[in-house]
Amino acid sequence: MILNENYQLPNGVKIPKLGLGTWFIDNEDAGQAVKEAVKIGYRHIDTAQAYGNESGIGQGIKNCDVNREDLFITTKLAAEVKSYKEAVSSINQSLETLDLDYIDMMIIHSPQPWVEFAEEERFFEGNREAWRALEEAYQAGKLRAIGVSNFQKEDLDNILDNCTVKPMVNQILAHISNTPFDLIAYTQEQGILVEAYSPIAHGELFKNEKVAAIAEKYDVSIPQLSIRYTLQLGLLPLPKTANPEHMKNNAEVDFTISDEDMEFLKNVEQIENYGEASDMPVFGGKLK
Repeated sequence: MILNENYQLPNGVKIPKLGLGTWFIDNEDAGQAVKEAVKIGYRHIDTAQAYGNESGIGQGIKNCDVNREDLFITTKLAAEVKSYKEAVSSINQSLETLDLDYIDMMIIHSPQPWVEFAEEERFFEGNREAWRALEEAYQAGKLRAIGVSNFQKEDLDNILDNCTVKPMVNQILAHISNTPFDLIAYTQEQGILVEAYSPIAHGELFKNEKVAAIAEKYDVSIPQLSIRYTLQLGLLPLPKTANPEHMKNNAEVDFTISDEDMEFLKNVEQIENYGEASDMPVFGGKLK
């Protein structure tokens, strides 16, 4: 069962192959979502400073019936933090807000502040400064692993050329109909694990009849097919839900997509519109 399987990070730390994403889960609901997920068997929870639910996640960790060391908790340094001093303060703030002695992994949420996402300015110096703070917190034992998110090749190279500890993950948007194969290949070549957020395309894949037909062929749901697709690419999917039924369904992915069907899914026409989420920077929108 996928909930019992792990990837191994470059430093030997094990990370569960399926995580619970918590984007858009309100702080007051986050604790219950964590409890429900852990009850089902999830051990990997993904949050971020930007989600505004770290304290709720922390409560859920305290209230679930498993040992802290059996859980893998990821949070993210806010995209706007681009100085060493701010990053040190932000790391300590997350530890305090989550009410944890250590965080399993902390990653830079974006190489650019959200209002400047996908612009030309890459904030190379600011990312090196933020990375130095993460490295120090890692060496001090506050963080068990460190990584990045939404980093393109040039952003990764900026860190790789200047770091003492290499990024262990790059968390990116990756799903059927939007799979950045070149970036995935380059990241994996560097020995960096790729995590896939929004593996169900923020729900937009439900509208794709061709994807639905393949899911039907395997007698699985579209989310199950989508999650299995990312796993077969060697990625770590982070489907987001606060619904226990969906959590359970998302974890039932013990089937194999054939090579022929994988090839078809790799070439599904790219989604142009993410519906209500389209104004979010990661889905092509711009924040004012």
